[in-house]
Formats: sequence, structure tokens, C-alpha cells
Amino acid sequence: MTALKTLAIANYRSLRELIVPLAALNVVTGPNGSGKSSVYRALRLLADTAQGRVIPSLAREGGLPSTLWAGPERFSRAMLAGEAPVTGTVRSGPVSLKLGFACDDFGYSIDLGLPLPSHSQFALDPVIKRECIWGGAVPRPSTLLVDRQGAQIRARTASGDWQTIPQPVASFDSMMTEFADPTGAPEMIAMRERIRSWRFYDHFRTDAQAPARQSQIGTHTPVLADDGADLAAALQTIREIGDAAALDAAIDDAFPGASVEIDNPGGRGRFDVLMRQPGLLRPLAAAELSDGTLRYLLLAAALLTPRPPALMVLNEPETSLHPDLLPALGRLIAQAARHAQVLVVSHAARLIATLEREAGCESLVLDKQLGATALVDADSRDLPAWKWPSR
Repeated sequence: MTALKTLAIANYRSLRELIVPLAALNVVTGPNGSGKSSVYRALRLLADTAQGRVIPSLAREGGLPSTLWAGPERFSRAMLAGEAPVTGTVRSGPVSLKLGFACDDFGYSIDLGLPLPSHSQFALDPVIKRECIWGGAVPRPSTLLVDRQGAQIRARTASGDWQTIPQPVASFDSMMTEFADPTGAPEMIAMRERIRSWRFYDHFRTDAQAPARQSQIGTHTPVLADDGADLAAALQTIREIGDAAALDAAIDDAFPGASVEIDNPGGRGRFDVLMRQPGLLRPLAAAELSDGTLRYLLLAAALLTPRPPALMVLNEPETSLHPDLLPALGRLIAQAARHAQVLVVSHAARLIATLEREAGCESLVLDKQLGATALVDADSRDLPAWKWPSR
């Protein structure tokens, strides 16, 4: 699976214009409030386009007015130099929230804006103004393969000509879910399935009532659920059809001498996680494990999946982990990056240091200038080329 090479975001929260390079292993870091969580949310919004959920997801964040960049459309030189106060300017472009990415083979972008004034009860819903899929890493008019402007979609034929799709698409529907033609636009299906394979793990529950602490019906589970409810089944699946040796090594790396086993009392198909530790006469059940230990097991189950995704995104995986566990977690993440592209959002120094020691790790340090998130040392980097398709 071809990895993402470029992530582009414009006018989403503090991400006024952010274009970053991506590698197989990426770590996004920076001070509190620098925009790390906004990068994570933007990636989730991109994933929602392939599920038909991008408009509802924006609505849950407060709608387009709440998620748009709150600063001026542009900064003058005097503003940037601190010689003049930041003031609003006369808008020259449309209100627009844009998300996009590019791989070596395909790229995708979506442009959301305000609806026309109406008396509809849904008048606050953002609308999709333009969506594009292109060939190659750089968006250009000559490389467009599928192009949606307003309600109309057109796709290139095998001869290179444009074919207009007769059925219009609603302003709140992505073409990713409304148009599927394996003959006329195979790129659409390939892109949609690639995005649908992305996985996001964000703050597993580890409280006393957490699903991961309870007995669960066990079936083959090559992909851990995002709430970790099927932890026992996921661990047993790794042991039977995945890399059992890697699982054992990851547990021993974090908890020397410890091991994990899955109990199936009476063979009734309800699985329990048990952990054996040196010096104890019996194994500990999941309900007895500390929050940090349980979270590490959840992360191990996610990262050692027998079915690697195109992209795995971890948001602050260090939460509730003891600092001494972070190097082991970093090594586990690095191992997962050999089979899937991984992006980690973190501010834990020990985890970041472990990841940055890995060859080819892309370290993306964010900071803010006049409220806008920027990539530190962007001027000295070889940033990827990018140009947003116009409306």
C-alpha cells in the first residue's frame, strides 16, 4: 500500500495553511496549544469523507463557523513583524475549509464552504464545493482523474477525455460514497478503500468499568476495536494467526519476566485477559491490572495487528503510562511502522526521543505564530509541492 507523502490542511482551526511531508513513521509534537490535536482531527475528517460522515462530524465540532480559522485571511508584513496590530482585511477569496493528501500514485482534496442563504432548517450545514482525485503526488489540472464541482462529477475515460456523470450529487454528500464505477473511475474505489482502512486510536478507557476489563465473547479479531472492548480476542488472534513472538517480546520489553495469556473458562467462548508476573502465585485478571498496564496491552494489540492498515494514527498514546514504559512503547510503534504507515501525536519527551532515533522518522514540530500553527524550521525543509484546486 502506497503511503501518504503529503498532508495539506487550510483554514481548519489554527491550521491556516499547513503542508507537511510524511514518512513511514511520523511524530507530531510541540507545545500545548500548538495545533497537534487539530492535525489529528483533520486526519479524522479526511477519513470521514470515505464513510459519508464529514458533514455530521463538522456539525459535532460546532459547525463550519466554529472550526474555521478565526484570524484574518492574510497577514501583512507589518503584522508579522509586530509593527502593526492584527486586524481584519477585506476578504478576497471565498470562505473555505480545505483538506487533502497525496501519495506517489494518487492524491485527494476536499473543499468545504458556506451554503447559499436559504430558509432551510439545515442552512448552517457546510456544503462540499469541490472534490478532486488526481494521479501522482502533485495536483495539477492535467493530472485530474475525477473532479467534482458543486453537484456535478466528471471522470476521465481511458482515452483521456472527460465523461460527465449524469446523476448529480447532493451538496452534503461526498463523491467518495455517492459515485462508484469500477470501469469508469477505478481510482475512486481504490482511494475510498484506502482511506477506509485508516485506523485511529485515541484515549482507550481504562477505568473500572472499561470494556477491556470485562469478559467478552471471543471471535477472530485481526483489528482491535477503537474502544478496546475486544482486547482478549485481539490478543488471542495475534497469538494464533499473527506474530506471537513479537507479542511476547513486547510484553517482556515493558514488563520483564511477565507474560499474557487468554483464558476461555469451560470453553464457552468468553475470553479473559490474564497476566503472569514474576513473584506472584496466580495470574492477574484484566480487572486487577493498573491503568498503565492495561493501556500498554491495548496499544500492543492495536500495533501488532495481523491486518495492518494503510495508516494508523495514535493520539497521545503515552496517557497514563509510566515514563519508564515509553521507550518500550516507542520500539513497539517503530516495529509497527515496518508494516503500516504510523503517525503519532505526542508531547512525551521519552517517547519522542525513542521514535526520533529510528531511521527515516519524520519529526514534525509545531508552534504558533500570531495564532496560526506552523511547522518549525519549515524554511530549511524540502517541503512537498502543493497547490489547492480552485473552485
